Amino acid sequence: MTDTLIAVFKDGAFRPESPVDLPEGTRVVLSIKNASSVAAPEVKSVEERRRIRREVVERMMRNPLPPDAPRFKRSDMNDRD
Repeated sequence: MTDTLIAVFKDGAFRPESPVDLPEGTRVVLSIKNASSVAAPEVKSVEERRRIRREVVERMMRNPLPPDAPRFKRSDMNDRD
């Protein structure tokens, strides 16, 4: 099984930012990638930007949020342990 999750290194341990469905004591292999070093690719072509924007909008239109999706408040989205 391969999964990607975001974690914070705190008090000598990696703490996932979202729940992980693993039994206690499960051994895992971590690949470390510092989130602050990740950068979006530089797109200089106006046509390429238009194409990317069009694809993103099309994907969003194909996958709308369900009408009964929970509404988050700003405080919910910034809640950190």
